[in-house]
Amino acid sequence: MAEAEPNDQGLVEEAARAALARRFPERIENLGAYAEMLRTRGIEWGLLGPREAGKVWSRHISNSLALVDVLGRGTDVADVGSGAGLPGIPLALCRDDLQVTLLEPLLRRHNFLTLAVEELGLGERVRVERLRAEDCDETFDVVTCRAVAPLEKLLKWTTPMFFPGGELLALKGAGAEEEIEAARKRLDKCRLTAQVLHVRAVPEIEGTRAIRVLAK
Repeated sequence: MAEAEPNDQGLVEEAARAALARRFPERIENLGAYAEMLRTRGIEWGLLGPREAGKVWSRHISNSLALVDVLGRGTDVADVGSGAGLPGIPLALCRDDLQVTLLEPLLRRHNFLTLAVEELGLGERVRVERLRAEDCDETFDVVTCRAVAPLEKLLKWTTPMFFPGGELLALKGAGAEEEIEAARKRLDKCRLTAQVLHVRAVPEIEGTRAIRVLAK
């Protein structure tokens, strides 16, 4: 898809916000507060690039919420390499039944996440850990990530966190199928199966791909 012109991008952004407001009317206020954090402190602290200010709804929040209907009820989720909290924070804001752990090893990002969780009132269900995935000794129902690493590296880092009873849900772009093929040896060695899910938050917003990895 061609990059939208600035004026067009503003319309795209507003349309995305409006579509999410229709889907999550009781959540849109908190989603809006988080969107403002991303547009301001998220950019000031270097978590998002300056050009991303006009794409917070249409790219980052909507992309994260593409997983909202994929997660089972009462799921214990670990969001690895959480960065600015994507996808973990939007999912926690829209799903009261989730327990979410945000794993982020870099101090500035960890501090941003801690502040966001506090300001958004998520402290009872969301915790922030300054950890790399490979240093985590817990297991979870689901491990999520977005724009962290190719699948083969993700499997190396995260398989102990979800194997054998959980799953990995990795938000990916158009190269998802190729990543699965590149990771085929590790998948087979670890007795894992992978598939590409085509997911979207709402019909009005362009969808994305997620790689789902499960034990065979």
